[in-house]
Amino acid sequence: MDFKDQIKQLADRVARLKDNIQTEEATKTSLILPFLQMLGYDVFDPFEVIPEFISDIGTKKGEKVDYAIMREVNGTPEPCMLMECKHWKQSLTLHDNQLLRYFHVTKARFGILTNGIVYRFYTDLQEPNKMDEKPFLEVNLLDLRDNQIEELKKFSKPYFDVDNIVSTASELKYTGEFKALIQQELANPSDTLVRHFAKQVYSGQLTAKMMDYFTILIRKSFQHTFSDQITDRLKTALINEQPESAPASTEPISVSSSEKKAAIIETTPEELEGFYIVRSILRPFVTAERIGHRDAQTYFAILLDDNNRRPICRLYFNGQKKFVTTFDGDKKEIRHDLSSLDDIYAISDALQQSLNLYLKPITKAE
Repeated sequence: MDFKDQIKQLADRVARLKDNIQTEEATKTSLILPFLQMLGYDVFDPFEVIPEFISDIGTKKGEKVDYAIMREVNGTPEPCMLMECKHWKQSLTLHDNQLLRYFHVTKARFGILTNGIVYRFYTDLQEPNKMDEKPFLEVNLLDLRDNQIEELKKFSKPYFDVDNIVSTASELKYTGEFKALIQQELANPSDTLVRHFAKQVYSGQLTAKMMDYFTILIRKSFQHTFSDQITDRLKTALINEQPESAPASTEPISVSSSEKKAAIIETTPEELEGFYIVRSILRPFVTAERIGHRDAQTYFAILLDDNNRRPICRLYFNGQKKFVTTFDGDKKEIRHDLSSLDDIYAISDALQQSLNLYLKPITKAE
């Protein structure tokens, strides 16, 4: 089994087990130690993995970091990575964290902060021997990307090379921050971006009313641009699939019904706004990263953990009459008509009940 298959198998395990994990220790045992094993480290060998690693810091004696991953340097085991662990429901914050204090007093070049689902990797790009406050790599096992898998592989025992990882850490850090900014601008264009585009097509005064007008148009333009790119890629892929030796034909290219549907699916600004409203309603109960969406031809689905078997609600915004459906205990849809998007707030209880189908008992996220 190659590395990609191993990590996807681990991701399936995390999704299956996490709801039954009640403590931080159980998170370590069930989610985090299997992650280290997948990277090729022997968690039972103290020359490779030291739990509750202690390194006295000034007047603070006996402080511990959850795990130190060791590598032999000139015949002596030295820490190369330090790992601090949280319960899987906890948010990850570096504030007053042992990782910050331990980083500069050990020879470790990397710090990992994790709750068993999200793994954040840190190093010292901004100031030598002082751990950066922002990670250069963040991986969510419930939302894995192929490029992230390749970066994770560099931390595995057979491929671990400090210089190689550090050389790409800066690019990863800034690329990640740029992507986050772009996604934020796509969902909710800032005044700066709106003014930048509006001034190039409009010579009048940008009043508050015109700014609101152009904000909506720019958001729609983003959506249409990406929709057109997806359609063009589908057409190109279909053409490239034709055998090179096939004779020229005037017959139209046959496109499957699923490909036709994919080509005409368009996520609208209203659907995205509805998604953000639902996510804000449910944010007190689960972390925002667990609430995702998938667009379909007839509805816009909002899901827990990007899992089609865990639908929270569906937005039906394509017809003249807009409505939302939630789900009862038998997974049957319950319709709620809307006169405006603000009406979604009125069905907060129904949305929580849908979410509660997968979280029993439901508790507020820490």
